[in-house]
Amino acid sequence: MRGYTTRTLAIPMSWGTMKLTVLTPKTRLPVENTPGVLWMHGGGYATGFRQMAHFTRAAALAGKYGAVVVSPGYRMAGRWPYPAAVEDCYAALVWMKAHAGELGFDPLRLMVGGESAGGGLAASMCMMARDRGDVAIAFQMPLYPMIDDRDTESSRRNFSLPWNTLNNHAAWKLYLRRVEGETPVYAAPARQTNYAGLPPCYTFVGEREPFYCETLSYVENLKRAGVRAEAVVYPTSVHAFDMLMPWRRISKRAIAAFEAAYCEAAEHARAEQA
Repeated sequence: MRGYTTRTLAIPMSWGTMKLTVLTPKTRLPVENTPGVLWMHGGGYATGFRQMAHFTRAAALAGKYGAVVVSPGYRMAGRWPYPAAVEDCYAALVWMKAHAGELGFDPLRLMVGGESAGGGLAASMCMMARDRGDVAIAFQMPLYPMIDDRDTESSRRNFSLPWNTLNNHAAWKLYLRRVEGETPVYAAPARQTNYAGLPPCYTFVGEREPFYCETLSYVENLKRAGVRAEAVVYPTSVHAFDMLMPWRRISKRAIAAFEAAYCEAAEHARAEQA
């Protein structure tokens, strides 16, 4: 039985209306102790849907730990390549800040997270928020994020399931097909050169999956910039193993460690809003 209720909201966009799936905990904490989490689904920027929040780590944040979770139905790269997805997610982030009272969370505890491409979007949100100054993010949870359009040692000649080099090349080509010249950092956050001022980070990744190198590089770059960041590595080649095989011991370990890191952040992480 879920410990949260679900509703669908819609916000106006320049291109039409974007739907949001909102998870609200049934057992409410005081508003001043309630985080708000923008959680973005995975799918290589080309597939997936906002209701995936029900079977990702986001569900426990709402049902077990009392967060208000918003999952945006951002536009997919098949019809709308970069920058559609990042601009949609950023609009949802700014909307969350403006409607914190209505949603019932503390705007000082506004967080972002997601898995795979959703993790990449979480990293992009942190960079956009820092650079644009509209909203402040207290904590980021980009799980095994898809953030580098270039081959790395782990994404090159990787034949793992369910994601491999062939999938990765095709997805980036689709997402970036209208980009001319250098790939923007908001499209591929691994191309960022300035990591100062980004929010604290927690993530995990499999040691033989394609996104192993870019995940660890992201965390190391944050650390070098003085940002508190942690990446936990698990002995698997399966991308999104915690979602695809939640019954396995390794997945249970990863889930428990992630939830512990979230709880610590929910208690201590704050970001003053402008």
